[in-house]
Amino acid sequence: MNQERIFKVLLGPHITEKTAMAGETGSQVVFKVAIDAAKPEVKAAIEKLFSVNVVDVRIVKVKGKTKQAKHSMGKRSDWKKAYVRLEQGQDIDFAAVE
Repeated sequence: MNQERIFKVLLGPHITEKTAMAGETGSQVVFKVAIDAAKPEVKAAIEKLFSVNVVDVRIVKVKGKTKQAKHSMGKRSDWKKAYVRLEQGQDIDFAAVE
């Protein structure tokens, strides 16, 4: 995988209460990823960028919500998130990454 694709696959960390609990109980990190990203691409991108070993990647496609504004209906975009399980004892610290 080339360097340009690595930066297009990972869009950023997805930090919520649910993902924080997943990170505390197991060594999981959640990322927003490109809509066309595949599991091997996500794994390779994380291993190269953060120098960690990835055990497992699970990808979830989140459907956009339908919203109503006055008299018209609209729809938010669909997006993907990836649950990444790291090897025991490894961690990604987003505060230290620049």
